[in-house]
Amino acid sequence: MESSGEADPAGQDQDRRLAASLTARYSDWVLEALDELPGCFLLTDPSLAGHPIVYASRGLATLTGYARREVLGRNARVLQGAATDRAAVAGVREAVRAQRAHQVDILNYRRDGSPHWVLLHLAPVFHAADGRLLHFLAVQVPIAAAARRPPCRAAAAMFAACREEARVDEDFPCASHAGKVFVDMDKRGLGAEEPRVASDSEKEKAMSTANSIFSALNRYSKLTGLVVCGKRCDSVGIQALSSSLNLSLGRIKQSFVLTDPHLPDMPIIYASDAFLSLTGYSREEILGCNCRFLNGPGTSMEVLEEINQHICSEQACTVDQLNYRKDGSSFRDLLHVSPIRDASGKVRLHLSQVAFHIWVHLDVGTKHDFNGLTPEVWQLGAVGAVRVAVRGLSASGSLLRPSQ
Repeated sequence: MESSGEADPAGQDQDRRLAASLTARYSDWVLEALDELPGCFLLTDPSLAGHPIVYASRGLATLTGYARREVLGRNARVLQGAATDRAAVAGVREAVRAQRAHQVDILNYRRDGSPHWVLLHLAPVFHAADGRLLHFLAVQVPIAAAARRPPCRAAAAMFAACREEARVDEDFPCASHAGKVFVDMDKRGLGAEEPRVASDSEKEKAMSTANSIFSALNRYSKLTGLVVCGKRCDSVGIQALSSSLNLSLGRIKQSFVLTDPHLPDMPIIYASDAFLSLTGYSREEILGCNCRFLNGPGTSMEVLEEINQHICSEQACTVDQLNYRKDGSSFRDLLHVSPIRDASGKVRLHLSQVAFHIWVHLDVGTKHDFNGLTPEVWQLGAVGAVRVAVRGLSASGSLLRPSQ
């Protein structure tokens, strides 16, 4: 067994292997650059067995008490504990499975077993050129406690004694039980585990930290030629629309995108100028992305499931959804999704034909001139215009560029 203060060759070898997850994809200087960044954050590699932590910032030790060597190679669930909300964990797992960004207020645990609330900002790191998932970034911002009246001295002394007793119990073999006792005592006593909600400033801090990390990854990856982004921007395999169809679609002034249901993950293959203005993204940033890149904290999973069911049954639907712009601001999105059939009326087509789904977006918080129409009927106008363009051009076989 290794004696105190001696080097651990096996541990150092593991550190080098995990660091290669970053240095092989970016450059040898990326670790030093990340070390200079403030804040508490992790990078994990989903391509490695167990989805381990491959980088831990210096801020992690300050926030959690864990030294870097204690978390490298382990799954990020090491930071969770007995009272961590299972629904919150399930939301994180679903975001990882779907390879999308996610924010959640979650109860984590420090190395000494004490619980603390953090805003967890999870973001996938994609290769900008081919859309490969490289890493997951996990930023943790501590959530400040709401102001409350301090307990009386007698009560404070009693609860302090309870917490000290829990710490003593942790030295006994039944460590998991001791941890549970510690959490339960805190909840009954000082109410420290009451749910906390991140403030706007804490959310902005998480976004700012994430942006700084993405900038560092790109800045120190020039030698490898790698550019990363937080959205899947893979345009490989996307069918190129003909100039005639692009011209016809460009005349439609509503905010909408077209997706291809026959390609993996239903990527966006066309975005209107009004949609770019609504969301703040450039056309290059979203072509090839799934429409889920607009989702964020508060986006209803039930509504997303409703949309998926209608897409699978080739039916139209209209929903009210919370979505997000590029700058992180949210908007209430009246969203209409409808299949677009070719001249034969089919949605599932042969290789020589093309079919789409249209997603018409409307920010219900902004004033619009619908020319006396309801918002729903106004959205159907965009669907009708796209159908006319697609069916007219599909009959002449000019939906795709000739090279396709």
